[in-house]
Amino acid sequence: MHSPAEAEADACVEELRGALAAHGITLPSLGLDLPAFAARCPVRPLIGLGNCNLLTAKALAAALRKGAA
Repeated sequence: MHSPAEAEADACVEELRGALAAHGITLPSLGLDLPAFAARCPVRPLIGLGNCNLLTAKALAAALRKGAA
């Protein structure tokens, strides 16, 4: 069973994945940072954005600039 924090983090990952997809951007390794859940003290989950190629990084930067305008 997922903890509330894990469920919230899962939902956030899916929301981010959908928002990126709306701009034609895919981050294949986007997901939860699992070691964050292994910590002894409860902490806020981390979202791993992962690696991407140069084209994807440029598309992400362009989408963020457009959104900030």
